[in-house]
Amino acid sequence: MAVTTRPQIFLIFGNGWIASQIKELLEAAGKTVVVSLVRTESREEVTNELIRHNATNVFNCAGLRGTPNADWCEDHQVEVTRSNILGVLNVVDCCFELSIHVTQFGSGCIYDQDEAHPLDGTGFTEEETPFYGGSMYSRSRLLSENTIRVYPNVLILRLRGPMAADLNQKNLITRLMTYKKLISIPSSISVLTNLLPGAVLMAEYGVTGIYNLVNPQPCTNNQVMELAKKYIRPSLTWENFEVEDMNKVLKAPRANVTLDATKLVKKCRELGYEIKDSQTAVEDMFIEMRAKGL
Repeated sequence: MAVTTRPQIFLIFGNGWIASQIKELLEAAGKTVVVSLVRTESREEVTNELIRHNATNVFNCAGLRGTPNADWCEDHQVEVTRSNILGVLNVVDCCFELSIHVTQFGSGCIYDQDEAHPLDGTGFTEEETPFYGGSMYSRSRLLSENTIRVYPNVLILRLRGPMAADLNQKNLITRLMTYKKLISIPSSISVLTNLLPGAVLMAEYGVTGIYNLVNPQPCTNNQVMELAKKYIRPSLTWENFEVEDMNKVLKAPRANVTLDATKLVKKCRELGYEIKDSQTAVEDMFIEMRAKGL
């Protein structure tokens, strides 16, 4: 999709953690930003918002993952379906009818490791068919991506283990620091502090298709926690346990996956932005958190 020549008006659906970070980035760049709180499962409300604000670009950050974790989705399957499947399709389809570029934040938890994709080896690329639906959350993201991927106006960004330089309850860092026991196997992570500026740039230039919005190279929880201990929580302690033990206390299993970031790194570099490897991005994030007094 070509970049529109009229002034860009960015409409954000949702006002949660990721939406607030995108809003801050856009406003810092002098962009016109509108945040909408309408229910995305209502097609009429979505259409009215797009027309009323004369939007040229949309970020759909509305969706449900659950609090304190994705197990919430197992007990709220209708709400998850309406938000993560119906709501996503409404936003993308309404934008398509009005020739509006839309950036949809999805999930990388639609794959799970297999023999061809060990966690510390080759990651899944965007061209490989997603298949994992072991939890309600993953099923909802799998179905929504498979539905909207045919639209020519959509940029799908897959997140995995999002974290940023704050202590929001949705931040993976915040949750990890409260757990007494952690699994520590390699997996992909999304350091939003580094990745979201690239995502905003891609949206601004009308990039479409599917991208794994993760930092290159897998990372373990232990590596993340060691950096947290070094920079912001010297007294931090934890123990490790196995995936099998973790699954015993969960309502649904979790996807353990590494995603390939080659396509993302190449596109952002073309646009003049560099994506950092996971270790560098996490360390820089904690340095920023320490500077903030967190």
